Amino acid sequence: MTTVAVWATVPLIGGLGAVLRFLVDRTVSKRSGGAFPYGTLVVNISGALLLGILAGMALSPHMALLAGTAFVGSYTTFSTWMLETHRLSEERQFWPAVANIGVSVALGLAAAACGLWLGMRL
Repeated sequence: MTTVAVWATVPLIGGLGAVLRFLVDRTVSKRSGGAFPYGTLVVNISGALLLGILAGMALSPHMALLAGTAFVGSYTTFSTWMLETHRLSEERQFWPAVANIGVSVALGLAAAACGLWLGMRL
């Protein structure tokens, strides 16, 4: 059963994840330039790694909710990834759009597997 303390903590930790996503995305995007959404790519790959680590650590249900759902869930962004991919295709940048999907999925799966491996060793 989820406690009141957990419910009260979810928005706080989720807010931290969202702020960190914004900062990482902006920092990477400023340094990379161009139309390709490198900021979102870095956020989602690092989030997959972190979620893999958390899964490998076999956290308690409350800690998994707070760390995985609240923090990582608000840190990563599926909707922005899809919107940016759609924007690339609208701008007729088909290869970058396809690369955004393929690279994100391949690196995300690899990062999650690596994180799981690391988390099981902590």
